[in-house]
Amino acid sequence: MNISVKEITSVDKELTLTANREDLQDTFDKAYKKYKNQIAMPGFRPGKVPLTVVKKRFGKEIELEEINNYVQRVYEKDIVPEYAPVGETEMLDLKWENDELEVVFKIGAKPEFELKDLKKIKVNKMVHDVTDEEVEEEIERTLEREGTWEDVDTKATKDSKLIVDVISLDADGNPVDGEEDTDQVIDLRQDGAKDFLKSLKGKKTGDVVDMELGDGDETDRFRVTIKKVQKLEKAEMNEEFITKNSNGEAKTEDEFKSFLKSQMQKYYDQSTDDMLKNELVEALVEAHEVEVPEVFLEQILNAYVEQLKQQQGGKLPANFDEVVYKEEMRERGLNEAKWSFISQKLQESFEDIEIKPEDIDEFISAEAARYGATADQLKQYYAQNPNMLEQLRSSIRENKVFEKLEDEVKITEVDKEKYRKMREKKSKK
Repeated sequence: MNISVKEITSVDKELTLTANREDLQDTFDKAYKKYKNQIAMPGFRPGKVPLTVVKKRFGKEIELEEINNYVQRVYEKDIVPEYAPVGETEMLDLKWENDELEVVFKIGAKPEFELKDLKKIKVNKMVHDVTDEEVEEEIERTLEREGTWEDVDTKATKDSKLIVDVISLDADGNPVDGEEDTDQVIDLRQDGAKDFLKSLKGKKTGDVVDMELGDGDETDRFRVTIKKVQKLEKAEMNEEFITKNSNGEAKTEDEFKSFLKSQMQKYYDQSTDDMLKNELVEALVEAHEVEVPEVFLEQILNAYVEQLKQQQGGKLPANFDEVVYKEEMRERGLNEAKWSFISQKLQESFEDIEIKPEDIDEFISAEAARYGATADQLKQYYAQNPNMLEQLRSSIRENKVFEKLEDEVKITEVDKEKYRKMREKKSKK
């Protein structure tokens, strides 16, 4: 048995395993004896089928199974300890011809790089204290959300909602058979309804309006029949409203405003933490040159496909192009892979990155509060899912890394509006 290495890049390698029948003979002999005792054939008592018959009838299948077992053992016993593959190793080829075995693996190697001076890493942190004005705006949105739409016998305004029938028209203004939508809802308050607002503002129930959207060859023509004009009747700021929207924690209007302000501040604080983590990841990925093994990147891209599949109810769309999707997600996957290696390096460099029982309890309590579950429910879930428990530990280790980074890198605090403009500017680059 021999293993040879071909360096594709500093992190991508092809390993070729070669062996012959002599290397595998002992494995074959043990397998034949095992199957000889299990195989039942007409004319022979159980376990008494001659070995020559077993080899003639089942030899090819038995040997192929044992070759696969042999390759797996060599991979785990010799390749993993020697080369420490990262990502999902890919078997490129397996040949068994003329009593000669050749197997080619593509493996990824952990990239070698040095951490930059963290003191030179600069990131921005959004800070924001919720104002009374923002609380009033949120209350107004909640009153609208809890309100009801009432039919009115008045002209449509920019604050109206319309119930309409829409039929497509051809270039001559004639209705197109089969292209009619009934009882469509048009909320004239929404940005996406600006074109409808221009044509339908001032109209009332029963009016029929022909309108056009687009220009030139892209022009769409419609006939809109207004069936209802509706006006929003906001909810009242009463005890029932306050109790419902504060989960019973407030009884008066002042208490509700205080509750709402606290909840909004919690949201901004959590958002700030999440955005700071993203800033740290972006800055560290940009600061380091990290080569990513192709098999590791492919593993991440496959995970993206699986996530999308789950989001679609367990089935991908019929016209889904996996190759195109992976190419679109490649840059994101590269950054995720780079951060994975950088995070590992940071964990090795920080001395007191260790997980204590209280760390797990604290993490589970925070997650339970975030998702509306109890700590005991989450503990039971993790106990029943060992893989998820390891992910939990990984999350805790990474959180500790972020805590350390906040003490090491240079953080500049900026207000919400300035931070938004900075992010917009960066996204356009």
